[in-house]
Amino acid sequence: MMNDATLRKIDLNLLLAFSVLMQERNVSRAAERLLLGQPGLSAALRRLRETLDDELFVRVGRGLQPTARALSIAPAIEDALSGIERAIRPAAAFDPASWQGEFRIGMCDNLESAFFGPLAARLRSLAPNARLTGVAFDKREAARLLDEGAYDFSISVHEEPASWHIRAPLFDQASACIYDPRHIKLGAPLGLEDFASADHITVSLEGNALNNVDLALARVGYRRRVVATVPRYSALPLALRAMPAVATIPESIARCMAQLHDLTVSEMPLDLEADPVTMLYRRVDQADSRAVWFRRLFVEIVADALRESGCHMDVSRAACCYEPAPLAEAV
Repeated sequence: MMNDATLRKIDLNLLLAFSVLMQERNVSRAAERLLLGQPGLSAALRRLRETLDDELFVRVGRGLQPTARALSIAPAIEDALSGIERAIRPAAAFDPASWQGEFRIGMCDNLESAFFGPLAARLRSLAPNARLTGVAFDKREAARLLDEGAYDFSISVHEEPASWHIRAPLFDQASACIYDPRHIKLGAPLGLEDFASADHITVSLEGNALNNVDLALARVGYRRRVVATVPRYSALPLALRAMPAVATIPESIARCMAQLHDLTVSEMPLDLEADPVTMLYRRVDQADSRAVWFRRLFVEIVADALRESGCHMDVSRAACCYEPAPLAEAV
């Protein structure tokens, strides 16, 4: 059995020289294919002979005849070289039209309402054999779920990511007011006094009534009256249609709700800091052609959906592309 010291003497160049000699059976032609001079190829063959303790090739006329040992090891060497070639060959471009599999995305319900439908429709057109799955999103567990493969990426206002994750900006989510004009007989935009004096409905998964709106009102000397809090955005439209109240929610979902439920959207009468909506994905997926394609598609969907709904937000394309880092210089 060949020991480790013997194996270390056989590098890839020697195996490649052996393979080409087996094909050409001629030193001159083999050296030309390998971009080597004949002395270099002869030196490689000498090392192989010494290492394997066999002639390997015997000169017959102007050509070479492989020995029995050479013939016996040739298939295994060809398999090894083929495997290396397959491993280092550039990855094929992702073809959504022929791909069969699942895309998974994690989003909170307000972003899901704005983007999931258009994303599913576009995927159905471009990748007819694929399936889109939306995963219930928990901001506190976003990083863990991503590491466990629960989704390809998540969309939210993410915290500072781990070093093995990438957080790419998407857009700054402004807030807007929404109400039913059949109950509140006021045109948009609402004035500050009308806004502060109206009853308010808030959305909070934890049931918290106070948020950044209350802090902003307090800074300008106002308070509001919160009469109801719902845990999800899906419950909000029917609540607004049932009672005279105002809700302050992200503009993207506000405009979707207004179109579906005949509600009125108003700009905010006070300054609220926009929330930075970002995409979180794994660094190991940064250059994967399927992942890059899916991220690019989602960013296009976001830009189209926001524009069509009437939102005026700049959408970053930072998550779309992958630019490989420059290779370090040899030292």
